[in-house]
Amino acid sequence: MLQSVLVCAALAQACAFAAESGEFSFAVISHPHKPSSDDAELRNAIESTDAENLAFVVANGIKAVDEPCTDTVYGQKKSLLQTAKNGLIVSLAASDWAECKNENGRSVANGKLNRLRDLFFSDEFSIGESRIPVIRQSTTAKFRNFPENARWEIGGIMFATLNLPANNNHYVFDAGRNGEFEDRLVANRDWLQRIFMHAARDELNGIVLFCDGNPLAKPGVSGRKRDGFAEMRRQISSLAAQFTGKVLIIHGAAAAPSPSRRINWQGKLGELATGQGWVKLSVNQSDPSLFSVAVEPAQARNNHH
Repeated sequence: MLQSVLVCAALAQACAFAAESGEFSFAVISHPHKPSSDDAELRNAIESTDAENLAFVVANGIKAVDEPCTDTVYGQKKSLLQTAKNGLIVSLAASDWAECKNENGRSVANGKLNRLRDLFFSDEFSIGESRIPVIRQSTTAKFRNFPENARWEIGGIMFATLNLPANNNHYVFDAGRNGEFEDRLVANRDWLQRIFMHAARDELNGIVLFCDGNPLAKPGVSGRKRDGFAEMRRQISSLAAQFTGKVLIIHGAAAAPSPSRRINWQGKLGELATGQGWVKLSVNQSDPSLFSVAVEPAQARNNHH
């Protein structure tokens, strides 16, 4: 209890400073792109962000696609992420659950998602040394099965995670197999509505959404019968148009393997692909653009090539 009180007090001081100065920074770590026995990619990113003065860090996915979806791997990733000195919030990627298959090549996505929910989102705090209190969607009785969606507020900005895997939002093209997609769609729509409602009520200057897939990207001509992001794209665009501040979506999807790490703005709605490694962003209330990508860290450049 005392530890929780001290953590909340420390966060309150950090938030008060951010609110007073109007400036703070945070970082986003991309999920590992290549499996390794020593987790070098993820370990280096954590160590590099530990050396920065950050309000928090978001891990946009925890494992590479080619790593097995086992309790052993999940446990190793959690143990490593818990060593972070900053408060660290996990935002799930398709590689963590939606692309998981058993030895027969059949999807085990639903079971792995539920396992990750138990392992990573069992309380109302981030992981890492600085335990940041968050509000999970699971505190709403109707959506108690969606703890991975979390939100927190610092310095006049609402931050939130949204479970949108990059594999077409895990829409399955086999008939009658989309119960998970449909349930998560209902939850995500409600979550977005609440995020924007609270941000507007509190007169916040901005909203940042962390997700895996890019819901703003319209699908190309691929013969695909169903765009898994269609509802999210419409809702985000509609809510952003009504919101007075800026809205930034930070995602792990990219049309090219080496994204420019620039925020692409269309009016007050922007998106940023994280690429590989990690990226640092700054918030400055006196800057009309509000959000900016800091000079690309050396570690991010090294992973980038």
